[in-house]
Amino acid sequence: MSEPAPPVLPLQIKDLTSEQATARLIEFAADAHASDLFFSTNQDHVAVGMRHLGILRPVARLPLELGRHCLAHIKVMADMNVAERRRPLDGRWVWKRGDGRQVDLRINTLPTLHGEDFALHLLDRDFQLLDLDTLGLLRHDYNHLLDMLNTPGGLILVTGPTGSGKTTTLYACLKYLHNGQRKINTIEDPIEYAVEGIRQSQVNLHSNVHFSDLLRSVLRQAPDVIMVGEIRDPETAETAVRAANSGHLVLATLHAPVAAAAIQSMLGLGVHPHFLSSCLLGVIAQRLLRTLCPQCKSAFDMSAAPHTFDEVRQWLEPGQGQSVHGPGGCAACHQSGYIGRTGVFELLRVGREVRKLIAQKQPTQKIRQHALTEGTIEFRQSALLKVARGETSIEEVMRAVPAEYLGVDD
Repeated sequence: MSEPAPPVLPLQIKDLTSEQATARLIEFAADAHASDLFFSTNQDHVAVGMRHLGILRPVARLPLELGRHCLAHIKVMADMNVAERRRPLDGRWVWKRGDGRQVDLRINTLPTLHGEDFALHLLDRDFQLLDLDTLGLLRHDYNHLLDMLNTPGGLILVTGPTGSGKTTTLYACLKYLHNGQRKINTIEDPIEYAVEGIRQSQVNLHSNVHFSDLLRSVLRQAPDVIMVGEIRDPETAETAVRAANSGHLVLATLHAPVAAAAIQSMLGLGVHPHFLSSCLLGVIAQRLLRTLCPQCKSAFDMSAAPHTFDEVRQWLEPGQGQSVHGPGGCAACHQSGYIGRTGVFELLRVGREVRKLIAQKQPTQKIRQHALTEGTIEFRQSALLKVARGETSIEEVMRAVPAEYLGVDD
């Protein structure tokens, strides 16, 4: 999941018009491959920031009048109500870049103490879907995922917090499955990347068209594979399980902290444990870690602590785990020490014994412990492997993965 580092901040926009300033800010965020651009209205200025590699970075500080004119311009271009400032609004603006490429901007406004805050989510229409082997999966997990995807029917869940790369993983799975021999339908909110040959439908809450409504209709389209952007309610959960039990391969996201917890989340949405146990193929829980810049990362010898990586030694290549690396700072990474992102995963493959535990509604911890005995590599081990291989730092693991899943006391 490698992404380029942001360019050095060159923005001098105080003397520009609102249209010019807005264009410079959006172009800057798009060049940096930022996921979001934020406008925060304060008492005497509008602060502009962007989320890059999961970290919020300041971009510019606009005079209050210029900032408000920029926000009004965004509303006009996104066909939003310029006069409405007391209610949250949603809009969309397809930004055409200087090189001809297009960026889809999904815009949300929020009334705050000193005015409106804007969040612009950037979706690059020319984004190239990642292959499964570039997500950062360990070879052990990669092989298990291929086995699940090659199963004719069943349910695969991808879990994690917002911004953890779930959608990227789903699209990588769809790219693998999209070989011209399967009919694939997706239900998304929003459609993030248009893929030729895949039938994509978008939730429309303003027209009262929800995930569950679209999913029922998609089933009548005779698909082989269904991707559900997110399971949010009991009806969608029940319909997805029913579809998986009737021979469709269903991929969906769900909010759960670890893989085994996704099972309890589904049961909490009212899914019958017997039906879930019979169709669930596996759960992928994930987080995103920033990867160290290869040009400036610093190595620290681990000879004084030779047993640090003992529990993951079996998955390391000769020579790995002899040192750990930390962030440096150079022109290539713009002094941040990091230059991309990779996934850290916990993949629970559902076998016969785990199915019995699900059908019996056993607690998360019991299912998790049994999965570990059957070979599930948990978050702690996956993160240790990334550190031992020099891909990321201990500090980054501690930042991105909650301590309770690393076996670290608060």
